[in-house]
Amino acid sequence: MAITVLCIDDEEGITDLLAAVLKSAGYKPITTNSGERGIAMVREHNPDIVILDLMMPEVNGWDVCEAIRAFSKVPILILSALDSPVYVEKALNAGADDFLSKPVGLSLFLATVNKFLPRKTGPTGGRARMPAQSSE
Repeated sequence: MAITVLCIDDEEGITDLLAAVLKSAGYKPITTNSGERGIAMVREHNPDIVILDLMMPEVNGWDVCEAIRAFSKVPILILSALDSPVYVEKALNAGADDFLSKPVGLSLFLATVNKFLPRKTGPTGGRARMPAQSSE
């Protein structure tokens, strides 16, 4: 069964890129460009991991993270251009499991996603493969 990854970012170009990278690595990506819709999609799809941006209109990533954490233990990886230690700390305190700064290399991104998989799939299975060609 494919590992489902929910990507939440207000920029459609980012969610499209993440979806392409994740799909090429063997994941099943689902995306939204709305924090509010992202919260609903966690309930609907029960993803294996959430990739979440911080700076979004309407509902920011910190609030999305706290809302998800109120009902789910799904791993949440923040992927944001905001890399100040204050923002990282705030994201972790909101319930995020890890934080990567944009731009991030393909190998580091996929390695970080992979590290969360044993939580739901067990220590021996479910790891995605690296794509045949990487463009770092």
